Amino acid sequence: MVENTSRPSILRIIAAIFLGIVVGFFVFFAITLVLGALDIAVSMQFASNIYSAFLLIISLAVCIGGFLWLVWTNPPTEPAPEEESE
Repeated sequence: MVENTSRPSILRIIAAIFLGIVVGFFVFFAITLVLGALDIAVSMQFASNIYSAFLLIISLAVCIGGFLWLVWTNPPTEPAPEEESE
């Protein structure tokens, strides 16, 4: 069976992209912290180091893609219909 799902609103898509960017930066910093603790040199200056730039792009792409996937697969929250009392 194929479910007919509606496309998510533009506001949810923008929120997913924004949240993916914010979380992606935190994931990048966490990965560089772990790699630094393992004595693997990854500079935090991604403008001058190709490895850290690649790591930043990958972390941003994975986080943005993950949040967009969550937006696309979860239906929007709808308010519960109010029951009228007689």
